[in-house]
Amino acid sequence: MKYELIYIIDTAVEEEERKALIERFNDLIKTNEGAVEKVEEWGKRRLAYPINDKPEGYYVLVNFSAPSSLPKELERILGITEPIMRYLVTRVEEKTSKVKPRSAPAPRAFNRDGEAEAPAAQQPSDEQSAK
Repeated sequence: MKYELIYIIDTAVEEEERKALIERFNDLIKTNEGAVEKVEEWGKRRLAYPINDKPEGYYVLVNFSAPSSLPKELERILGITEPIMRYLVTRVEEKTSKVKPRSAPAPRAFNRDGEAEAPAAQQPSDEQSAK
């Protein structure tokens, strides 16, 4: 299954330690029969609201595929790792390109003047027009 992991690292962490943390989580995925597909370091960003009285955090996004048991273990380890301020693991749905057919409107008949005629069920009968 494919997953997406995003986590926020405290900005007080030194660059070397931050890189070691990122590598640690990537190795954790690999050692548990997973495969890291893409790692995006978004860098330091302002938080929507302060977390632990800190207005900024270092964002990291990881796309990976792994067995369904790995996300729970990953969340457990992220939760006890002190420099991690927040994290979220989500399953990514496979993209499908199913196109739903649209129903075309019923064709309408036009008279010689170009005006649309009423459907056959609503046209006046000969008996009613003779009265």
